[in-house]
Amino acid sequence: MKADIRVALVGNPNTGKSTLFNTLTGLNQKIGNFPGVTVDKKTGFCQLPDGRTAEIIDLPGTYSIYPKSQDESIVFSVLADKANPLTPDLVVVILDATNLKRNLLLYTQVADLKIPVIVALNMIDLSKKSGIIIDIDLFAKKLGVPVVPISARKVEGIDKLKSTISFANKIALQEPSIDVETIAPQLIAQISKELILDNPYYALQLAHQHETVKFLSPAQSDRIEELEKEFSFHSQKAQATETIARYNFINDLLYDTIKIPETAKDETVSNKIDRVLTHKIFGFIIFLAILLFMFQSIFSWSAYPMEKIGDLFAWVQNTLHSLLPAGPLTGLVVDGVIGGLSGVMVFIPQIAILFAFISILEDTGYMSRVTFMMDKLMRKVGLNGKSVVPLIGGFACAVPSIMSTRTIENWKDRMITIMVTPLVTCSARLPIYVLLIGLVVPSRNVWWIFNLQGLALTGMYVFSLISAIIVAFAFKLILKGRERGYFIMELPVYRMPRWKNVAFSMYDRSKAFVLQAGKVIIAVSVILWVLASYGPGDRFEKIEKKYKQAQYTQHLKPDEISKAIGSEKLENSYAGVLGHVIEPVIKPLGFDWKIGIALITSFAAREVFVGTMATIYSVDGNADKIESVQQKMKTATNPQTGKPVFSLAVAFSLMMFYAFAMQCASTVAVVYRETKDWRWPAIQFAYMTVLAYAASLLAYTLLK
Repeated sequence: MKADIRVALVGNPNTGKSTLFNTLTGLNQKIGNFPGVTVDKKTGFCQLPDGRTAEIIDLPGTYSIYPKSQDESIVFSVLADKANPLTPDLVVVILDATNLKRNLLLYTQVADLKIPVIVALNMIDLSKKSGIIIDIDLFAKKLGVPVVPISARKVEGIDKLKSTISFANKIALQEPSIDVETIAPQLIAQISKELILDNPYYALQLAHQHETVKFLSPAQSDRIEELEKEFSFHSQKAQATETIARYNFINDLLYDTIKIPETAKDETVSNKIDRVLTHKIFGFIIFLAILLFMFQSIFSWSAYPMEKIGDLFAWVQNTLHSLLPAGPLTGLVVDGVIGGLSGVMVFIPQIAILFAFISILEDTGYMSRVTFMMDKLMRKVGLNGKSVVPLIGGFACAVPSIMSTRTIENWKDRMITIMVTPLVTCSARLPIYVLLIGLVVPSRNVWWIFNLQGLALTGMYVFSLISAIIVAFAFKLILKGRERGYFIMELPVYRMPRWKNVAFSMYDRSKAFVLQAGKVIIAVSVILWVLASYGPGDRFEKIEKKYKQAQYTQHLKPDEISKAIGSEKLENSYAGVLGHVIEPVIKPLGFDWKIGIALITSFAAREVFVGTMATIYSVDGNADKIESVQQKMKTATNPQTGKPVFSLAVAFSLMMFYAFAMQCASTVAVVYRETKDWRWPAIQFAYMTVLAYAASLLAYTLLK
């Protein structure tokens, strides 16, 4: 889609910038990367009242255009580099109407870059509720820019904002906030002269950021370095001087335009709630209770829809087997494709419920409190407080969580976070845990309200967090770093979740699971079906001849012969041969050659385990009696001992293996992408595989 105007959204974290972006663009948005860096770029399109189309760019949240992370450096680069294809025609600065003093620092910096600016005064409904009176007209007059009061959450004032964007000036008319040239007059004058600049603040910013911005040539950067030495320029002192001057301007502006009643200065409701939810003892108990409720709900709420989805696929497979002629093509479609697809679709209810809870925790502001509470604990094991965000995000998926470590400035803290994040139980492990817990843990209540299966699932999630913390402590002792880490996070006020956003998150994440994980699972299932349905040489023919002998036909029923043939063919197939090759290695863990096949295919993606089990147990047995994969696994017996294959010891041994093993090609790729060195994913893969084997061996030894 071609846009007539490009608009950048700029604001502090927690000002509602992303909410406004979603409101303006709806589903008409995409996510990529900013050129040359691994920072997410969110762009979308919005139809304006005058018929034109605006391209909206959601820039990373920042408190200042002095960057402390790669995300924050993007803001200055996009706004200042005239040759950048993303440079906006207009900037909408989002201000939190309940906290203008903090927000206005960024506004004054952006405005002084002399780009056309509009102010979106967000959360105006909350400021009115608090009794804060803002003279909008005087506020706009003193700034020299249009000011539009909005509530992005309630979709109020959005039409007026679109109209203001339509009729925005093409030149910057905002009033200067401070006299920039007094900060470093000689240096600013010389940089402006040599680089032919007409904006003194632009020249000052280049003095601060010439080493990190991409649009300066090495010669220009070196020249600015020489000028800094010549004029004895000290960057930190200059930033301090500028910040003090800007806050003097902000204080005068707010004194003239805002009235805050005494009641608004009292302790807020959020602070009162935080006394309980962030308490050093009760806070952790409440957090664990919330986790317990989440996983209890995942089991109980999803049971009925999962059962119906399983029944539907069983009916489809039975129907197709009865209608289609027996043969390789029917087996491929029914057992390979549809069998693999059932392993994807049946877990949609759990995935949707999990992401609904995560979305609610983020939307209400509670997730920020969790990171705050766990900061002290994180520091004791060598992590930055900001490391908690990727670890909590790891409950959903390790890939975006590892990418979010870019906000951690300290190299050592960031590397440790990257190395341990895959240990946190992600949504890909959820289907495996649900499957195995359902096999060996009885579905009954303890203490009247707690379901035993829900407790087991909660235990696996808590165990993963504890494991990540222990491994992080080990890396703290191994890795060396000189920088000191710090943690700065603003706690947003508590709000009701936006149910529309929660529903969208459930839909979007479930769709991503089906389309992304589903592609891998179905592809692997088809390949596996081929490997399981054909074998080397004439092994299959010999098996057919063997069971035509009188000793079998006279003593066994037809369905028993069919089952024996299917089982023996599977063992002699290409997949069976591969499973037998690795069986000696995994036998101490309680795994047979069939589980070995699943372990191999799972290295593409963990959730492939379920599809692999579905495929293996569809091939192995009478195709006319298709049961759910869990039921087939429950009735599977060891031909040598006659005991169930999936005993308590084997199931927990498997869960321990999947809790630690690095079975995700996407995670390996993103670790390389973030570190730019193959050694880190190699080290990660090696240590996680060793831990997986050791933990699995220990679990099996203790429980068998």
